[in-house]
Amino acid sequence: MNEVERKRCVDSLKKLGEDPFTPRSGVSIKKLKGEKRTMYRLRVGDIRFEYFVDGKTVYVVEAFRRGRGYR
Repeated sequence: MNEVERKRCVDSLKKLGEDPFTPRSGVSIKKLKGEKRTMYRLRVGDIRFEYFVDGKTVYVVEAFRRGRGYR
């Protein structure tokens, strides 16, 4: 991961703490189907983060590049 990608990811993850449900400029948030608990996917460029929310806490379960997540 280069420095620009890292900064975008860190900034986007920090903003998840403020509002983990609303997409914003350059960031896509999607509710995932077929999971035992309600899971979400955060997309920042080619990087994907899967997470869930419990109360006011956001738990990132996995981070991966786009190609790996869709095989």
